[in-house]
Amino acid sequence: MRKVFVIELIIIAAIFYLDYRHVRLGSKVPYLFLIGWVSLRMRGLRWKDVGLFRPASPWTKILIVGLVAGIGTEVLELFVTQPLLTKIFNRGPNLHELQLLVGNRKLLIIGIVLSWVLAALGEELVYRGYLTNRVAEIFGASKSAWIIAAILVTLLFGFSHFHQGPTGITENIIDGGILAAIYFATGRNLWAPIIAHGLTDTIDVVLIYLGWYPGLQQILGLPA
Repeated sequence: MRKVFVIELIIIAAIFYLDYRHVRLGSKVPYLFLIGWVSLRMRGLRWKDVGLFRPASPWTKILIVGLVAGIGTEVLELFVTQPLLTKIFNRGPNLHELQLLVGNRKLLIIGIVLSWVLAALGEELVYRGYLTNRVAEIFGASKSAWIIAAILVTLLFGFSHFHQGPTGITENIIDGGILAAIYFATGRNLWAPIIAHGLTDTIDVVLIYLGWYPGLQQILGLPA
């Protein structure tokens, strides 16, 4: 299976390289999801085997964990990490692609849907579900293997947002670390990080739509 993993890595690297070279593939997530699905099926596994299963604890607990973590992450990002990183790098995250979202109701709806389907569900299945489990498996699935996998995938998650610049990359590394911690804290269940991820992205989309996102003029290059 190590040979198969090498092939997976080559394909994943190619997807990231093409995206970096601005070869328009759309979002990387659908392609990574397909690779993950094929990889799981080849090993006789399903998405439930990497976290998309009914939790042992009550759903209300998972919901509360997701909501609290999502709101907490958003507060940390907007009022602590982003202002600090903006000072360090002398610029905020590059969100110019979202400029058309300001005041646009149709794009608001699309943005919220994508926040849950593509970002929350898609990215959590790919990064926390498929990649973290796959890397840990390759390293022997020991405690140290899971730690290594979490670190490597969290870094990859951050750098996958390279188009947002150094502030955006670092923010996403921090957010990815929090999502990984939630994943492990809930018994490697994906539902809590999915909820947290979807909530933070939804809040961002709504704030940008309303024009209330901190430092919006500077981040989007809009007139003050």
